[in-house]
Amino acid sequence: MRIFLGITGASGAPYAVKLLRALVAAECEVGVCASSSGDEVLARMTEGAGDAVTVYDPSDWSSPYASGSAKVDGYVVCPCSMSTLATIASGAMQNLVHRAASVALKEERKLVLMPRETPLSTIHLETMLAAKRAGATILFLAPGFYHGAESVDDLVDFIVGRALDQLGLDNALSKRWGQ
Repeated sequence: MRIFLGITGASGAPYAVKLLRALVAAECEVGVCASSSGDEVLARMTEGAGDAVTVYDPSDWSSPYASGSAKVDGYVVCPCSMSTLATIASGAMQNLVHRAASVALKEERKLVLMPRETPLSTIHLETMLAAKRAGATILFLAPGFYHGAESVDDLVDFIVGRALDQLGLDNALSKRWGQ
């Protein structure tokens, strides 16, 4: 499976790190692009990832993820800053993360946006609704507690498991409802 992972914030770094590791463990080919605020996470994330991960510069418009003709199975932006979400929802493209998300929407491919901001303004809510109407999945970085989490890692695993579910990847990162 070929996945694009955009990182546009540092405050949700544990989610991005765990997600990348889970994608590599699932033997996905992963293209990663981080905004300047996501750069601080990138070095930690790519350690030991091997050849399965390729890091792209935000200005690399020649990346395969910038074209609808490239075969890509899913696109995720984790964490997704409200600025990035607003840019994607408006159809504007200032960097590779925005362009890849735009490609996902126009090609009707799976796009998972994972915002963390709280509290939310009316503008944030309307922007998320616009992205949802355009075809994106909004997977808010707010873990559930019904699965008996005992640590912060368990809470992160819950959300990452939900992201993997959205991409169609089997996982056992957290106990499922009724188990």
